[in-house]
Amino acid sequence: MEIKVRFLDKLRLEARFDDFTVVADQPIRYKGDGSAPGPFDYFLASSALCAAYFVKLYCVTRNIPTENIRLSQNNIVDPENRYQQIFKIQVELPEDISAKDRQGILRSIDRCTVKKVVQAGPEFVIEEVENLDADAQSLLMLNPASETSTYIAGKDLPLEQTIANMSGVLAGLGMKIEIASWRNIVPNVWSLHIRDAQSPKCFTNGKGATKESALASALGEFIERLNCNHFYGGSFWGEDIANAAFVHYPNERWFKPGPEDALPAEILDEYCLDIYNPDGELLGSHLYDTNSGNVQRGVCSLPYVRRSDGEVVYFPSNLVENLYVSNGMSAGNTLAEAQVQCLSEIFERAVKREILEGEITLPDVPHAVLAKYPGILAGIQGLEEQGFPVLVKDASLGGVYPVMCVTLMNPRTGGVFASFGAHPSLEVALERSLTELLQGRSFEGLNDLPQPTFESHAVTEPNNFVEHFIDSSGVVSWRFFSAKAHFEFAEWDFSGHGENSNAEEAATLFGILEDMGKESYMAVYEHLGATACRILVPGYSEVYPVEDLVWDNTNKALLFRADILNLHRLDDASLEALLERLDHSELDDYTDIPTLIGIQFDENTAWGQLTILELKLLIHLALQQFEAAQELVGAFLQYNDNTLERGLFYQALNVVLEVLLNDGLELDDYMVNFRRMFGNPRMDAVMGSVDGSVRFHGLTPTSMKLEGLDKHQRLIDSYQKLHRARASVAAQFGQVTR
Repeated sequence: MEIKVRFLDKLRLEARFDDFTVVADQPIRYKGDGSAPGPFDYFLASSALCAAYFVKLYCVTRNIPTENIRLSQNNIVDPENRYQQIFKIQVELPEDISAKDRQGILRSIDRCTVKKVVQAGPEFVIEEVENLDADAQSLLMLNPASETSTYIAGKDLPLEQTIANMSGVLAGLGMKIEIASWRNIVPNVWSLHIRDAQSPKCFTNGKGATKESALASALGEFIERLNCNHFYGGSFWGEDIANAAFVHYPNERWFKPGPEDALPAEILDEYCLDIYNPDGELLGSHLYDTNSGNVQRGVCSLPYVRRSDGEVVYFPSNLVENLYVSNGMSAGNTLAEAQVQCLSEIFERAVKREILEGEITLPDVPHAVLAKYPGILAGIQGLEEQGFPVLVKDASLGGVYPVMCVTLMNPRTGGVFASFGAHPSLEVALERSLTELLQGRSFEGLNDLPQPTFESHAVTEPNNFVEHFIDSSGVVSWRFFSAKAHFEFAEWDFSGHGENSNAEEAATLFGILEDMGKESYMAVYEHLGATACRILVPGYSEVYPVEDLVWDNTNKALLFRADILNLHRLDDASLEALLERLDHSELDDYTDIPTLIGIQFDENTAWGQLTILELKLLIHLALQQFEAAQELVGAFLQYNDNTLERGLFYQALNVVLEVLLNDGLELDDYMVNFRRMFGNPRMDAVMGSVDGSVRFHGLTPTSMKLEGLDKHQRLIDSYQKLHRARASVAAQFGQVTR
């Protein structure tokens, strides 16, 4: 994690990381003002808080109340050496906690991350640099030996060279990549989390049988998501990008809707239109670009090459973002390598959906087959030894698809996790199933798995598949666990051979789609210095239902974005119009505003927690519509889980409105005790909101220029790096189209 420090007045310091700011000072005896804890105090507190976190985690997973558990830490300093200290952590436990759980709680404290880092003895590197942001890969600490060449199935270059090449691409873009965490809880299963230190919303996870393969996986996913703009999906990219020569890619085209908002004639083809617009409800305005919001330019469309005949077909960027999310995108050392990964991912998710929604029972993989892969078997045995039964299934549906499944059961909670993996090689598909299962997870994380069900509707409803797509945490049918499989086990093999194995495998996977009667479309991206591609298979690889283009499109942001960002500047008529649009939008009142308008707010602010309900409430208040405001205050207090401070503000507002709307009560009679209960600052904000001198309490003014929105500006700065790289390459070859 990158922590940037700013020097304040006197001895005060400010540290910034992610969305947080920490201020440190020194005690008065050390010439400070004593206005904040000192750096060493924060260090000591981190250890105690970390210990308490692991106690809480242990208790929550076992339904043990923590109200009467007390924990403290004291540091005992050696008089001969003040750097030699003992951290004594003591826990006071209620009498009704069993002996087994008492030992479990103590052992949980022993897992404290801060404790383990201190005990291991961190290494400090202190150096001077010309520019803190220039050493773009300074936080990427795994440096494989340059003389080593480790080849794994699916990669056209050794892991060491793959990592070096991808790190170089990211460094060239000015991306400062940091490894935030590593996981290796069973043998031969590694995962890590990497992110852009300057824009933490840009992150990926990697997985593999070794550290190097997991890092290559994470870097590859990072580059694929940069190339396909996935990190920035659903977000507003600012007015400069919206009006630039291109928004997404230099070869994009903008097409105007036809008469009566008809779809532009230049987009899609008949095959796609039958899938995306079966009832003729899709309009041109449904496909306006969310990221730019520039409806005057028309429908931003991206070129994809049709597999069957090599013709270019233009897909609206909005359609791709809404339906496909991250499915079917990959980066590779070669295009064929990337294609195999894309297609494997598409089959993995489509077959997984077919199995889960069809409540299909899969055949077990015989132990004799598993024994051929001792590294994978060791990881499975590691889970079994921790008390998690594991089922290894053939998900190829009779040898038709290159998909495997590893399912974990948690007897402690009754939850299950069905993890799927795909690749032309059965071994690689099986390895991916296992590593996906544990990607970024601790053993405690396996306590949050949903329980299986015999209720078919819970398994087949669309949102369950979305949950499986996001992190495989959706519901699984009990029928999945029947001893009577719907298919015989098949020891399949779709892998290629020799130097062109990836090209052979890509052709094989495309062939499976063709045999199914599916058309596919591909875009290749190389502007950023790495090869990446995206493959769409209409009617097969979508994550969200096609109806979302009409009924739940991300470009609904365009109806609200400008007015919400200019909220403090709107007159009463404009506020009324905004309120009417919100009321008629059919959006859930608990939809959060940041997601709705595509803006990254600091989650620790009123903007970051703002919902449609609260926005309506504040508009009614600004319009002096107290009865409507009071009704929404009641809903807010009953259902909203906003911050304590926000809740107290609305509690105070609620009682003031109660008095104002009751002809038999006088506010002056209650004001003294209201102020004693809620405090003068909070009551001043409430009374200002009522008399009109305070509008939209807690929401700092902003605009379409996004001033003050540091988190969102960091996201735009990140995207600007890609935009500049694309513009530079395009300028060399005259590739920008309008």
